[in-house]
Order: sequence, then structure tokens, then C-alpha cells
Amino acid sequence: MTEEHYNGQEEIFSKKIRAGKRTYFFDVKATRNNDYYVTITESKRSKFDDGNYMKTKIYLYKEDFNKFSDALNETIGHVKSNLLPEYNFDEFVRRDDTESQSE
Repeated sequence: MTEEHYNGQEEIFSKKIRAGKRTYFFDVKATRNNDYYVTITESKRSKFDDGNYMKTKIYLYKEDFNKFSDALNETIGHVKSNLLPEYNFDEFVRRDDTESQSE
């Protein structure tokens, strides 16, 4: 676990997931008052292939953790159980995915 200071916020924990042309970052940060929040960032190359990355960020605050987690799990569960029950989602788990998640 590394701690970095970035724009006044302290990064406490980070998890990176590579997913094809996209990379997702899940970061726990602390405010100056030791309040914690999560940022979820999607990073992908620009369509114009100029070497830049487009980033989309969601800020998730502690009072919404349970609602967000419940809704995400319910939505994914619905797709897996009702829309694609015969699909093998584990076919996408590769050795390099599990290694990059522990970085």
C-alpha cells in the first residue's frame, strides 16, 4: 500500500484493472479531515490516436457506498442470471489480469 499526496488529497489504496483498450482505477483517498472517498476512473486512448488518454471519473462518497455497491451487484447479477445465464464469464479471467490487480 502506497500513500501519495495529490492536489491536497492523500491516496490510501489503489487497484488497477486492465480491460482491453481500457484501464479502470479504483482509488481510496482521504481529505484533510481524514474523511475517505473512492474515485473510479476509466482511462482509454483518444479516438484521434494522438497519444492522449480520455479519462472519466466518478467520485463515490461514504454515505453512498452501500447503495452503490448494492445497485452494482444487483445489476451485474441480473445480467449474469437473467440475460446471459449460459455465458461463461470466467473465460475472461487471465493470468495477467490477476497479476495486474495486485499492483
